[in-house]
Amino acid sequence: MNDRARPARRQLTSPRAAALAGVIFALLFAIALVLLRTSLPETLAAHADWSDSAITTRLTIGLALMPFAGIAFLWFMGVVRDRFKDAEDQLFSSVFVGSGLLFLAMVFVSSAIAGGIVASAPLIADDQSRLELTTFGRAVMLQVSNIYALRMAGVFLISLGTMWLRTGVMPRWLAVITYAVAIVLLFVTSLSLWVTLIFPAWVLAVSILILVQNFRRRTGRVLS
Repeated sequence: MNDRARPARRQLTSPRAAALAGVIFALLFAIALVLLRTSLPETLAAHADWSDSAITTRLTIGLALMPFAGIAFLWFMGVVRDRFKDAEDQLFSSVFVGSGLLFLAMVFVSSAIAGGIVASAPLIADDQSRLELTTFGRAVMLQVSNIYALRMAGVFLISLGTMWLRTGVMPRWLAVITYAVAIVLLFVTSLSLWVTLIFPAWVLAVSILILVQNFRRRTGRVLS
């Protein structure tokens, strides 16, 4: 076959609108988190009324949104990594990808445990057995989400902020804010579960900034 007849290969680039994935993740994750936090007590000493249809409805909706938030987060990671191009550092990039995937995996595990509680609690007739099951499940869920997942999110932000500082891909002030958010996720989230919302807020801010930069770049090319 003649080489001239073969179609020319084009370099695969990420769509400019792909940063919308970060916005979608921030909204879905925040909504799911609020629904879960308002349905389950923050302390193990308090007991949730699993016979209350309003509680189970909020939990079901929150758990249904979480997988789609995870899919959007994977796209967000791809968009952020794509901006480094050839300037990507392999060491910090490995930590960035690994911590991001671990964060997402543990969020899914925590959500799956909550889903198991919702599905199995109504089937247990004995009140004491139901209480023991739900208490253990909530303890594991809180450990996975608040201790391990959020710490991985902090490592994710530290590695990303370091790459931004070293490459200049994003503004220096954003890297400084990223370090501050990482410190909050590493140390402050143990004081209040609602501090977790700072992570989707950070993703939303970064995604909007990337969208604005992409729009300005495209506008500049059209004018030139």
